[in-house]
Amino acid sequence: MDSLPTVPAPGVAPLLEDFSLEITGKDVSKLEEARAHIPPGTRINVTFLGNEDLALRLAAARAVRRLGYLPVPHISARRLCSQAELEEFLAALRSDDTVDNVFVVGGDPTASHGPYEDSLALISSGLLQDYGVRHVGISGYPEGHPAIPTPLLWTAVEDKTAALAQQRLTGDIITQFGFDVTPALTWVEEIRRRGIDTPVRIGVPGPAGIKRLMTYATRFGVGTSTSIVKKYGFSLTNLMGTTGPDRFIRALAEGYEPDLHGVLKLHFYTFGGIRATSQWITDFRAQKGN
Repeated sequence: MDSLPTVPAPGVAPLLEDFSLEITGKDVSKLEEARAHIPPGTRINVTFLGNEDLALRLAAARAVRRLGYLPVPHISARRLCSQAELEEFLAALRSDDTVDNVFVVGGDPTASHGPYEDSLALISSGLLQDYGVRHVGISGYPEGHPAIPTPLLWTAVEDKTAALAQQRLTGDIITQFGFDVTPALTWVEEIRRRGIDTPVRIGVPGPAGIKRLMTYATRFGVGTSTSIVKKYGFSLTNLMGTTGPDRFIRALAEGYEPDLHGVLKLHFYTFGGIRATSQWITDFRAQKGN
């Protein structure tokens, strides 16, 4: 189990500038509690879960804006039952002045509930910009996806970035979290080789109980071999206690070459612990006086 973070490497500070966080619709009170540790203007993604309704998602986006942050509502393509449902959501976001930035994802359902089979269909619909969206986040999977073949993942990221450019929408790519820096940087090198210069936010798991991290990792197909998790800072034989991503971030900073990897930022998956994550970031940055 890791204790408080040790002094970060010199290259860590740039990665921690303009980091983003993620909450669910039910996390508003936790966001308010964490306010002292989150810089104004921070991007806060609001997930689109199947057990949360429109009112809850909208209330969360409004709260993010009210607290001085930049709301990034998620839109789950396969969860939408109709074009009307999508337009209702976008219209409500526009009315609340929370529509500029969104994150589009296919979503967990294996079959679409309506006309949108994937996030590319959302982008290609033209409805996002019609309602005022200007910036769109999309997903990246450095370690693959448990239900999608790797060649299709590459086609998807190429098609989505091309569609965003065609429709004059800016964007970024948020990767799935992982415990190993090597596949993350290798993946970024490959998208740059393919001519994609879109900024990338590397997904990082916030500090959490080891057993909880393993549960999420298994769900999302993240590599958890003994050698990987040992390098990250915990042991599969001891699932008690908590751990933070300090080793991962230091290793990422050591391997990050701006000329090779382009623009890299960090996106923290909080797993409901937004106060613990934001306070951890504050403490980690303080080690260098940032």
